[in-house]
Amino acid sequence: MVERVRVREIDDDEGRRLLRIVRRGTGAVVTWRRAQMVLLSAQSMPVVKIAEVTFTSADRVRDVIHNFNTAGFASLYPKYRGGRPETFTLPERREIKKIAKSKPVEHNLPFSTWSLVKLADFLVAEGVVDDISHEGLRILLREEGVSFQRVKTWKTSKDPDYAQKKARVEHLYAIADGEVIPEDGEPEIIFCMDEFGPLNLQPHPGRQWAERSGRHKDPDRAPRPRRRATYTRPHGVRHLFAAYDVGKDQLYGHIKKTKNRSKYLEFCRYLRSLHPAQVRIAIICDNYSPHLTTKRCQRVATWADANNVEIAYTPTNSSWLNRIEAQFTALRYFTLDGTDHASHKEQGSMIRRYIIWRNHHTHDQQLRTVVNQANVA
Repeated sequence: MVERVRVREIDDDEGRRLLRIVRRGTGAVVTWRRAQMVLLSAQSMPVVKIAEVTFTSADRVRDVIHNFNTAGFASLYPKYRGGRPETFTLPERREIKKIAKSKPVEHNLPFSTWSLVKLADFLVAEGVVDDISHEGLRILLREEGVSFQRVKTWKTSKDPDYAQKKARVEHLYAIADGEVIPEDGEPEIIFCMDEFGPLNLQPHPGRQWAERSGRHKDPDRAPRPRRRATYTRPHGVRHLFAAYDVGKDQLYGHIKKTKNRSKYLEFCRYLRSLHPAQVRIAIICDNYSPHLTTKRCQRVATWADANNVEIAYTPTNSSWLNRIEAQFTALRYFTLDGTDHASHKEQGSMIRRYIIWRNHHTHDQQLRTVVNQANVA
């Protein structure tokens, strides 16, 4: 039996960092593609399926996963070689990076943070390097992916059932990907569900093709379009209830005026109606209060039990496990960026048309390549 290649166990902070790289779509395309492979592997997608989605070879996917397991996030950023030999050896660079990421108090120094001057003096005094300039130190740290940053807060999942919920979600993905044959009583159809919004009527920033501005301008050329300014938004908001069929790679969506338990169950009834009643389905969602069953309200649990449905929840603060999150990036890029819709009807029509277009072109390699080149997961 061939051993399955999979990314190592990642925590919530690493999962959210990968999701930010994939959803933000900025920086090098190589970094984005590698992060996409790692995130899909963390979501229990097999190597062969990842290779199909990212339009690369299975061996390339395995290399990316092995490199991430060995070097972590540093493996996502390409380091192109060329030019004269490096001034410092690899062990010296690793030691400089290690000390720069440490705190001065760990070395019995009365500082709360390093400056380039203090760090360079300490490296020479400790014999790590014979000599290093402040500018050379700054360049070295930048090449090693280290920069001077503000300390941010972070969250980790405190869900007491974290391991159990994560394992259940991964098992459902394995069923949808065809890795596991569902046993009696297990779901056959897997949906990933979440809400997208709020959808405002406002000019959204975006990009488009336009003539470059220069010193010699054509007087007959039309000025570059600009976004209008908005001071009031009296039209309210809308919410998109969306679901992603993992097995069929299909997207479904309904736009609602409000986001509450009744609308959530209404959308779940629609998902249930897509398949015969004897076929058990599972809906993976986050811990947003309308999705949950509370002591005061058992409507979700009662409906699920009566309609042969399993509601599977991702662990708290671990929405990166939900595969629909990456679908929202493409939806935002193609339907909202650079738009200024006059009404919610017009905006909703464009979203629905995009979902139809996306489902019809799921297996079109050329159009999927366009999506990947646009840095949209």
